[in-house]
Amino acid sequence: MRYHAPATLEDATQLLGSELGDCRILAGGTDLLVRMRSGFAEPDNILDIKRIAGMRDITAEDGGWRLGAAVSGAEMGEHAGLTADWPGVVEAAGLIGSTQIQGRCTVVGNLCNASPAADSVPALVAARAVARIAGPNGTRDVAVEDVPTGPGQTSLAKDEFVASIFLPKRPENAGDAYLRFIPRTEMDIAVVGCGLSLTLDGSGTCTDARVALGAVGPKVIIVEDAAKALIGTKVDEAALDALAAACSAAATPIADKRGTVEFRTHVSGVLAKRAAKIAVSRAGA
Repeated sequence: MRYHAPATLEDATQLLGSELGDCRILAGGTDLLVRMRSGFAEPDNILDIKRIAGMRDITAEDGGWRLGAAVSGAEMGEHAGLTADWPGVVEAAGLIGSTQIQGRCTVVGNLCNASPAADSVPALVAARAVARIAGPNGTRDVAVEDVPTGPGQTSLAKDEFVASIFLPKRPENAGDAYLRFIPRTEMDIAVVGCGLSLTLDGSGTCTDARVALGAVGPKVIIVEDAAKALIGTKVDEAALDALAAACSAAATPIADKRGTVEFRTHVSGVLAKRAAKIAVSRAGA
């Protein structure tokens, strides 16, 4: 196995395109190193992107925030501006692993690992986050929900990698939230996850919403009917019940030792209602 630490995006994409065999990107390494030590991954090459400019930075951009691919969950949680604008995203990132893991794990790694139960992805999708993908022809921007294509699979070409995530400017009177259900109290994989963002007008009427479910399908599910259930309402109990029903209807979970289809379907609606209430409180704060 060979280790590479390029200093530019161009060098990184050139190495990705030229290296033979299995080449893996190293940012935080909290997934990759575990898989290597357990024998599930035996890459021919490791490409460490942390020395590339901007990979460790959280930068204000167009009223929003750009997160370099190697920004850790801990760094996100310590950033006052990012936390104020997108608390749901930051909270979702903060659920990845333990305190020790938080010092290394990244939302880009969580995204590209393409687990249906990834905590940060529903929150990013609800926030309409955009991934900037570096490749041999420069960079291109793709909605976060279009990066994973299924369990363990992404839309990235062999010579491409996600260089950063852009979180857009938070609208006035907007709020977001992420909630998950896990069997244990801490450090477990989501049985169901729900990311939700919404915007209110001066009268408290919802003018925009976006709802994303995790762990109940092969990739994150954007529930358009759930958003429609909120828009034009005061987010009252009737609207929340309609939101919950839409989420439960959209969920397509499997049954395993961590939850039945019926349980996951029901919890999808329960979490959506709770997340909406949190988002409303944040929008009015």
